[in-house]
Amino acid sequence: MTASSFVPDIVGIDLGTTNSLVAYWHDGAPHLIPNALGQTLTPSVVSLDDDGSVLVGLAARERLQSHPQRTIASFKRGMGTATSFRLGDRVFRAEDLSALVLRALRADVRARFGQDVDRAVITVPAYFSDAQRAATRNAGLIAGFAEVSLLNEPTAAALAYGLNERDDSQFLVFDFGGGTFDVSILELFSGVMEVRATAGDNQLGGDDVDACVERWVMDSAGLPAELMGEPVFVSKLRARCEAAKRALSSDPTARISFQHGPHLIDLTLGIDQFERLIQPVLDRLRYPVETAIRDARIGTADLSAVVLAGGSSRLPAVRQLVTRMFGQFPSASLNPDEVIALGAAVQAGLKTDAVELAERVMTDVCPYTLGIESSKQVSADRHTAGFMSPIIARNTVVPVSRVQSFQPLTADQRVISVRVYQGEARLVKDNIPLGQFDVDLPRSTDGRWPHIDVRFTYDVDGLLEVEATPKLGEQAAGPSRRLVIQNSAERLSDEQVAERLQALSSLKMHPRERMEVRALLARAERLFMQLALDERERLGHEITRFELDLESQDPRRIAQGQAGLQRLVQLCEADSPLGV
Repeated sequence: MTASSFVPDIVGIDLGTTNSLVAYWHDGAPHLIPNALGQTLTPSVVSLDDDGSVLVGLAARERLQSHPQRTIASFKRGMGTATSFRLGDRVFRAEDLSALVLRALRADVRARFGQDVDRAVITVPAYFSDAQRAATRNAGLIAGFAEVSLLNEPTAAALAYGLNERDDSQFLVFDFGGGTFDVSILELFSGVMEVRATAGDNQLGGDDVDACVERWVMDSAGLPAELMGEPVFVSKLRARCEAAKRALSSDPTARISFQHGPHLIDLTLGIDQFERLIQPVLDRLRYPVETAIRDARIGTADLSAVVLAGGSSRLPAVRQLVTRMFGQFPSASLNPDEVIALGAAVQAGLKTDAVELAERVMTDVCPYTLGIESSKQVSADRHTAGFMSPIIARNTVVPVSRVQSFQPLTADQRVISVRVYQGEARLVKDNIPLGQFDVDLPRSTDGRWPHIDVRFTYDVDGLLEVEATPKLGEQAAGPSRRLVIQNSAERLSDEQVAERLQALSSLKMHPRERMEVRALLARAERLFMQLALDERERLGHEITRFELDLESQDPRRIAQGQAGLQRLVQLCEADSPLGV
């Protein structure tokens, strides 16, 4: 297939905490698109290079240790919040950083097909709040996509898993990524994929596993807490702890060894001790699973398979937990790192009415309870406000429309304030406000109390319409008031998108065709910092020589210098006790 023979109308994107991927649907199957380095996984890391250009992906990740104040990772948890991140002399919001990652993926699509694709399905954790979903949609628009639709991550994994399933079945998707955890239970019957229930934790992921190890290192080495305020130390610590976590997936012990100023850290972590350290994380994985099973009204024995998604699900302790919880080994038919992106590509195929998917139908659910604030009578003459009155319960199949009636506290009340909330708590103060409006009540001439009918309509794209109609008896008695909450008030206007897009466009993206060279230099610089002083001279000399090769702009000289530096870096890494 040549770049000109086929161009997809829409791509599927897994915008992950740790890594991001992009895929498309063609010839009856999903296909991943490689980045400039030929890899399908693009680290969700952004860095400002010394010349002010933006690096995204592996080259940026390699700079986490050498340039920690100009590099950022794990910003997905900041989506939908006012949290800001500083890179050098610039400040970004999480959706701006996500937009830079998406822009890099969009460039990979352009390189693959020779032109831009302007529509995207972007996956989000199933338990992402309304504001977090809005931020993700905004990031896609800021990245230059003209149309963005969202898809729950476990639903995407289910689409990829169920693509070749023909028998009716029920299965659970256990999606444990770098920053979030989701679990969904789905049923496949007669070609229809229906989400039965979903639950999750937006503040639970592989980053929390790393944090357990980091605390152990600080305590075991007797290090002062003030070090956690030093970016260079924190980047070194996190890199070594993550490397140890990966090593323990195959080895019984892992060494954590590095020096920072006068502090020498040299520790050995065993697999049993590691699993004890992360037990609090494993315990937190249980609650969303139990919630989803309870909401789906099934037993674990009713599940035909458990599908793993997310890179953190590779941990042996997690797989053992899943096996114990469900009494069966999890499915290993799909790569946990790729399954969500592949599912997003399937959804892209569904949106373009691909003939191979003509017999497939996908239904999803509303992940949160939606309702309004109401008052309750606590005594004969007293009412207390602040209670949540659900109108659409969590895990209701969408699209859905529900209506409830509410009456004023007194017969002469002329206005009712309709305040819309999202969440599971009993009191609205513990839930998330989405919007509000006032409804005028009619005067009653025959002693009947007026009331309002409040109708919630929620569709598959996360658009909530709230309509309140004043009534006397069964008859409408005034104009209806309507509020449309399109992935929250955080949704940007066209003018705001254009303004943010222009602001990010002023940042120079590092040339895609030179990303391999830049990643090699960043890798060499990171390794240089890790080597002992007496081991640095040869590598430092080779880095300098290669930089001179680049300045010569001689392709043959650059290729020779790149090959030489590559060999030396590989040799140094092979000799490293850290195996990094």
